Amino acid sequence: MLFNSFSFIFYFLPVTLLLYFLLGRFGSLRWSGCWLTLASLVFYGVWNPWYLFLIVGSIAMNYGIGVGINNARHGRAPLSAKTLLVLGVTANLALLGYYKYANFFVDSCRTFLGVSWHLPPIVLPLAISFFTFTQIAYLVDAFHGVTEEYDFLHYALFVSFFPHLIAGPIVSYRRLMPQFAEPAVARFQAEHLAAGLGLFAVGLTKKVLIADHLSPLAQAAFDQPALAPGFLTAWIGALAYTFQLYFDFSAYSDMAIGLAWMFNVRFPLNFNSPYKAANISDFWRRWHMTLSHFLRDHLYIPLGGNRRGEPRQLLNLMITMLLGGLWHGAGWTFVVWGGLHGIYLIIYHVWERLGGKGKQAEDSKWNFAGWALTFLAVVIGWVFFRAHSLRQACALLLGMMGGHGLGLPLPVLLGASSYKAPLLTLASAVALAFFAPNADEIFRIAERYSDRGKKPVSPPIWHLSPIWAMATGAIFAITLLNIWQLSQFLYFRF
Repeated sequence: MLFNSFSFIFYFLPVTLLLYFLLGRFGSLRWSGCWLTLASLVFYGVWNPWYLFLIVGSIAMNYGIGVGINNARHGRAPLSAKTLLVLGVTANLALLGYYKYANFFVDSCRTFLGVSWHLPPIVLPLAISFFTFTQIAYLVDAFHGVTEEYDFLHYALFVSFFPHLIAGPIVSYRRLMPQFAEPAVARFQAEHLAAGLGLFAVGLTKKVLIADHLSPLAQAAFDQPALAPGFLTAWIGALAYTFQLYFDFSAYSDMAIGLAWMFNVRFPLNFNSPYKAANISDFWRRWHMTLSHFLRDHLYIPLGGNRRGEPRQLLNLMITMLLGGLWHGAGWTFVVWGGLHGIYLIIYHVWERLGGKGKQAEDSKWNFAGWALTFLAVVIGWVFFRAHSLRQACALLLGMMGGHGLGLPLPVLLGASSYKAPLLTLASAVALAFFAPNADEIFRIAERYSDRGKKPVSPPIWHLSPIWAMATGAIFAITLLNIWQLSQFLYFRF
């Protein structure tokens, strides 16, 4: 089920909210939790009911291993906690590896080794990357004694809670589940519902009116049969995808956080104007923030982080980014994308060691140059991220350097009726990404999360008032009138 579908907005969400609060008011927290778990599984099963067996089986397996780890820590299990952790992580990665990477491995062996291996196409189950990472993090926390869970319902709700199930944010058990134990979590709170609706409306607008309208420009460059895009076509296509992905994933993050707020649950900030980053390290502190934290805590630091000298630190950075790239997709284009960002980070850290960061902080010209270089590097990386093959990515980059000529004159491109609206949308997207306040500045997402739901210290732009209610209603209505076809969020495929 899609957040931007009429069935979700007008049927699933109202019914789920109504029964959640009714059960919380006249029943108990456990009843409301049971209902929310059931609704979340229905939300997931609408895509393909057979996948319910996969996610429920994964939940049951990891719950059992988590209980075993907790028992082992207290001397009540035949196996050690470390052995159970290794078994759990291995089982999760094996499941993910089969569904996501088996075909990629066989195809690569056939290409590079000349073997005649063959596998029938394996359909990637929705959200398997996210619910696998979520549960690996839980097992690690259980091993370190951070979490203990002996209630299957609580654990099932943690994994399946529908706002974050498909594409994040990746939320730790110790930050999410205590919220469901708060007495007021299942009691209707007008301000939370209003703020959640406002943030959801902002995200829906980003998706429907911006991201989806940039798709034709990106497709014109990346989906054409000829591998010789001209300079204008290549640059417009690359920039269109750069901002399509930006607003598409920003939209999903806003909508997920807004939906959680409606249920009185707080999610962490997951997207914080990454194209305003002054360097590549800052970019990764702003883009898919919860995934960056996961890779740091569960891959980079266990590899040694920066504790074993600079050469090892740089190697750890490269390994982390290569695996992060492969996590996004089973293809060599994703490996190259991850490798590029690994190289970017290595160059930045070396430059930082040479005193470059100090110059950037002191001189606005250095700061602007750092931002421009970072944005250019990110655009080049997105070309590999979007391309169907390494050959296509290289051809498009060559076109961006003028290797295939100028292409269509800009007045002709502007005059083409099918491109007028997307080009105007691209110009608007650039202005919004670089100059408009982001969702965190409008709603104070990070402060609400870090301060356990208290009112933000800094006053948000949004506040409960008739003017904001009318504004939210207006953009919500305009956006709904422009939903002319269903389109998945780009991160669903990862």
